[in-house]
Amino acid sequence: MKRNVSKVTRNYQLTIPLEIREFLGIKEGEYVEFEIDDGKVVIKPLRKKWSTVKLRKQVSVEEIEEIANSAFENDSS
Repeated sequence: MKRNVSKVTRNYQLTIPLEIREFLGIKEGEYVEFEIDDGKVVIKPLRKKWSTVKLRKQVSVEEIEEIANSAFENDSS
């Protein structure tokens, strides 16, 4: 088993090593899911189909991210 190492930033962010990103098929801007399974952390790409909604007003990026985060929270309940 090949070992990959990544440093945690002061904001607790990690860079997923290239070999792992390629193996999982993760691209910039996509979401990943973290699980703890039998004492190990498992990282999986989150493949979610999004619904299309017609809006009658402009929505900021922050509002969209808030809606997306809310959808993820509701799915995991």
